[in-house]
Amino acid sequence: MGASLGPADRPSGLTIPLPLAEQLLEHAHSELPNEACGLLAGSVADGVALVYHPARNSEASPLRYNVDPEDLVRIVFAIEEAGRDLVAIFHSHTRSPAVPSATDRRTAQYPGVFYLLATLADSTAAPQRALRAWRIHGGQTFEAPLSIS
Repeated sequence: MGASLGPADRPSGLTIPLPLAEQLLEHAHSELPNEACGLLAGSVADGVALVYHPARNSEASPLRYNVDPEDLVRIVFAIEEAGRDLVAIFHSHTRSPAVPSATDRRTAQYPGVFYLLATLADSTAAPQRALRAWRIHGGQTFEAPLSIS
């Protein structure tokens, strides 16, 4: 999935096209009452996500998510075969803000990618209001600029 970037080499923000942002929210709403999840592929060096790979939430829970292990393997291989990088891990919060929960912070395992969260608390919110990007490292969260164009 491309070369591993050190902290100083990582882009500070995430850019996603508007149709992709809309696809994320559509998937999130379709999974209610449970949280939705998936992986975004593109260029990690540029901080640009171009493709969304929806995944099953093996927790099947409105409060937690876990990318189904079979989906994870299948999607990671598909990303590599396409010559892209894993750029972000996406999941929705059904009623709470798009801010990493204590569980999200504790279980984050990929410090080199963005964590993209959607809040479904306002079902009419535009992607620019519903989505937020984060870095999670060592249990600490850092909000990243998110550009939706």
